[in-house]
This record gives sequence, C-alpha cells and structure tokens, in this order.
Amino acid sequence: MTAVDSQASLTGPAPVDATLRDVIAAYVGLTKPRVIELLLLTTVPVMFFAQRGVPSLGLVLATVLGGTLSAGSANALNCVYDRDIDEQMRRTRRRALPRHIVSPRSAFVFGVALAVVSTLVLGLFVNWLSAGLALAASAFYLFVYTMLLKRRTTQNIVWGGLAGCFPALIGWTAVTNELAWAPVVLFAVVFFWTPPHTWALAMRYREDYASVDVPMLPVMRSGVAVARQIVAYSWVMVAVSLALWPIAHTGIVYPIAAVALGATFLVEAHLMWARARRSDELAEIRPMRLFHWSNLYLSLLFVAVALDPLLTKR
Repeated sequence: MTAVDSQASLTGPAPVDATLRDVIAAYVGLTKPRVIELLLLTTVPVMFFAQRGVPSLGLVLATVLGGTLSAGSANALNCVYDRDIDEQMRRTRRRALPRHIVSPRSAFVFGVALAVVSTLVLGLFVNWLSAGLALAASAFYLFVYTMLLKRRTTQNIVWGGLAGCFPALIGWTAVTNELAWAPVVLFAVVFFWTPPHTWALAMRYREDYASVDVPMLPVMRSGVAVARQIVAYSWVMVAVSLALWPIAHTGIVYPIAAVALGATFLVEAHLMWARARRSDELAEIRPMRLFHWSNLYLSLLFVAVALDPLLTKR
C-alpha cells in the first residue's frame, strides 16, 4: 500500500472480530496515553507556577480533561493518516489500525469527536484562550507535522515538535487567561528538549523509519552527526531553562534543580557523543539511555516549576 493509496480512503480493511475489551483498549491506544502523560506533566506544574500556589481543583481537573481529550484527538488522527507506515514499522504494527480492530473511518470520527468535546470543555470550564491554544496545537501536529513535515524533511521533529510545547502555554493561560514571558520560556525549553529526546528514540528504531522512507535525522545522518546535534540542542535547552530564574523571578528551588538536572543531561549527551565517535553500532551508542533520561529530566524540571512557589517564602 502506498502513502497516497492509504490517505485516499478511510474505508480500509474490515475490522477483525474482537471482544468489547479489545475494542475499548484499541480506542484508548489511539490516543497514545504515554504521550499524553508527558504533555500533562508540562501543563499542571505550570498551573501551580502561574497561581504562585495551589490552583483550584476544579480548574485543574477541567484543564487536564480538556488537554487529555485534545491531545488524544491529535494522536488518533495521526494514527489514521499514518496507518500505512504503522503497518510496516515494528514499533507501531501493534496499534489498533494496523491490527484492524478499529476501522479508519471509525478512528477518524473518534478523533474529530474528541477535538470538538475538548474544545468545548476547555472553552466552557477553563477559558477560550486555552481552548484556542489546544486546538491550534492539535491542528499543527496533524497538518504541519504529520501531513507536511514528517515524510519530507530531516527537520520534521524540530518544527513539528512545536505542537508538544503548547501545554506550557495552556497551563499558564488556564490560570491567568493571558500569556506572559514565563510560559514562553518553558515553551522554548520543551522545544529544544524535543529533538534530543526524539532523535535518541529514532536512533533505536532507525531501520523502521528507513524501511518506510521517513527521513528522520538518524536515518539520513551517521550516529556521530546525530549525537553532535543532540549535544548542541541540549546546551541550548539548559541555557533556556536557566533563563526562567531571572525572567519569572523564581525562588531558589527552581534554579538549583535546573542546574543539577541540566548538568546531568549534558553529561549524558556528551557521553553518548563520545560513544558515537568510537562506533556507529547501535549497541555501542546506547541511545535509549539518553531517551529515558530525557523523560526523567523533563518530569523533574517541571516538578521543580510546581514546587518553587510552594517552597519559596515571599
């Protein structure tokens, strides 16, 4: 099946026989829950930071629900568009559409319905600025990253990753109903974090991407070239993360955490680069070590964002 044939019709093969439990699990899987977890981890802490304390539980729940549905919508529609390559890639062939548990048409309707509901939830129970930002993030992920960039350029994840930066803005606007420089800095942290995080994973699965002609950077460049870019982006990411201290007038908790976490990230990035210079073999480079650390780095950094106003005396 070619990419053109795949996108030309939403009918696809008939769904296989499956239990109700299988179908429910398949629809949940379409939303990519692990991706959503990471997005919410950059939303809720920013709400604490914007509030300079603990935001109302109702507001947090509405923002989390709306954000979950919005991200789930984008991920489901991404699965519909990418179902042709998902069938061929080892990492994705167990998803709902490649297994034909859910039809492409049903997945498309599901994704659109989630987009509508998420916009209404955020608009009615949070504010319309947050709703608009969430809708813009989903549209960017689908139309710019998935449809335009992913299959055409090695810069796909650099610019396509902008969609994953929006939760920092949404968390702030959910509390304040306005934008400011502080969430923009956190937006930029996620922007520069995304390439090292994603390229490390793409190195692990570069044969998968190569088999379906997706030009991820690790497919098109050597391991040492990718590791060099990872180091460059990591330095910028750490520098940007430290800028939050003077720009947002944080307490001492955040900069201490940012320095410690950033230094560790840079050490890991440089170690990976050193391993890549010695050998281009995947087993020697060990990119998943940096990938797992990148998840921990972002999680702990945003925990520090939430804790800083709670632990700082004013």
